[in-house]
Amino acid sequence: MPKLVLVRHGQSLWNLEDRFTGWVDVPLTPLGRDEARSAGRKLSSTHLDVAYTSVLTRAQLTLQIIQDTLGLELPTIRDEALNERHYGDLQGLNKAQTAEKFGKEQVHIWRRSYDVPPPNGESLEMTAARTIPFFERCIMGDIAQGKNVLVVAHGNSNRSIVMKLDNLSKEEVLELNLGTAIPLVYDLTPTGEVISKQIL
Repeated sequence: MPKLVLVRHGQSLWNLEDRFTGWVDVPLTPLGRDEARSAGRKLSSTHLDVAYTSVLTRAQLTLQIIQDTLGLELPTIRDEALNERHYGDLQGLNKAQTAEKFGKEQVHIWRRSYDVPPPNGESLEMTAARTIPFFERCIMGDIAQGKNVLVVAHGNSNRSIVMKLDNLSKEEVLELNLGTAIPLVYDLTPTGEVISKQIL
């Protein structure tokens, strides 16, 4: 019975500063590194065969810290299909300042609607449109072979995968929040049906 482990990266500097990060490469904070080590310890009894991550440093470093904690060096696939949602013109802006500039209601729509993108950015629907096909084509290819897969990515790319696995509606996925560096473990059939899931 293959396992799929989803982990959002540890706290980044811009998470701490409450800024829209998107595709900007920002480092982990000391707390983010500690969170990644904690995730590794939580996965100490889980056999892993292969890892997937985005092309962004905060996810790759979280994965490396998890592996170092476990004493592993997994075959790793990096792909921008797993990148965070692109926040376009909002990237780098503090969320409170953004609300002052554009209005709270407009920022809330950009952040919490399924299909309305911020200026020059991606909606969650657009993020899912690149993440889910990659998940089905590549990650599920390993699951079909019975491999246990670790995916270390981002809040919105992982939300897209959870939406697919849990058959969430576009309204339900908007209520889903994934904490930093908290492993979500699925037991799957080789065809991708969910047998069980747990948060470690």
